[in-house]
Amino acid sequence: MEQQRWLLLLFLGVQLLLMGAFLYQNPHCHGFISFLRFLIQDRPEMREELPFLVQVSSPGIRYWDVYSNLSQIHPVDISEEDLPNCPIVSPYINGPLKVMIPENLTMEQVVEKNPLVELGGQYQPPDCWTQHHTAVVVPYYGQAQHLRDLLFHLHPFLQRQQLHYAIYVVNQVNNTAFNQGKLRNVGFREAMQEEDWDCIFFHDVNLLPEDDRNLYICDIFPAHVSVAIDKFNYKLPYRGYLGGVFALRPIHYLRINGFPNTYWGWEREDDDIAARLKLSGMLLLRPHLLFGRYHMLEEGQDPSHKQRPQRIITKWSNICQACKNGAGRPWGSEAYARLYSDGMESLNCASLLSS
Repeated sequence: MEQQRWLLLLFLGVQLLLMGAFLYQNPHCHGFISFLRFLIQDRPEMREELPFLVQVSSPGIRYWDVYSNLSQIHPVDISEEDLPNCPIVSPYINGPLKVMIPENLTMEQVVEKNPLVELGGQYQPPDCWTQHHTAVVVPYYGQAQHLRDLLFHLHPFLQRQQLHYAIYVVNQVNNTAFNQGKLRNVGFREAMQEEDWDCIFFHDVNLLPEDDRNLYICDIFPAHVSVAIDKFNYKLPYRGYLGGVFALRPIHYLRINGFPNTYWGWEREDDDIAARLKLSGMLLLRPHLLFGRYHMLEEGQDPSHKQRPQRIITKWSNICQACKNGAGRPWGSEAYARLYSDGMESLNCASLLSS
């Protein structure tokens, strides 16, 4: 009986190892693996609070300074060809982060705090080769203080994850309403002309991530990342909300023909993007609410952000009308027509951006 028990335990152990190997190779399970990694990490000492499974508003939760331990990152005295690969899990990832912005922050302070960031906002780990290459595109419409706060917080956040990254700020210079879709398209084009990025994050200027386990890398499908914003009580304001931070691979971007150029302000843009994803046959991924947490900057906020987003109801039956061919494509529908007529292929930024 004892021998059978040991054989059973051995069999179960082998099965767990095989399942773990499969899940690690399967990008669908990224969030699950991250959660398991947290469960098996070293337990804290007596009286030390668990730094994750507590609500942010709860007393005793352990936060980390976003700049903590980054002083340990420094160039090594070996050639680039001899650099080791970066570890699968960055040793600088801690979990919940403090959002602490100095008063009267200047861009000079941002530069001083991030000495390893190159001119133009690009960074790569100086002591290892990373397999993740992410461009962050920030549509910008004159929120100067928000931009300084974002760069102060986002640069160390990304460095903690040992990414090769660059931040592209796309500035709208005219006095018309904000056109986020067109700015995103311009940012994508400029970023891809500079580097062969494998992941693009489109990032609102007024959102600061609160947990560095919210990895800025892409999956097999596009992802809406900012699923838990403090202004909305750390939950989605409505099911179809796609605002804030949105990530996709270049191939995803091309399949949906980028973002619509014809929405000024925020009217129906989320519905349009959701329709593009569905028409392109792609799912939408979201991280767990415990990871995708963000702080929204309030002061001097653009009027379009001040009100709680309201669900703009656009029934799929109205978007995809009954005019379909044998493959089920909604030929002749407004959404299908816009997928190819309004986006990256129709981009004309001459009237929106400065030269």
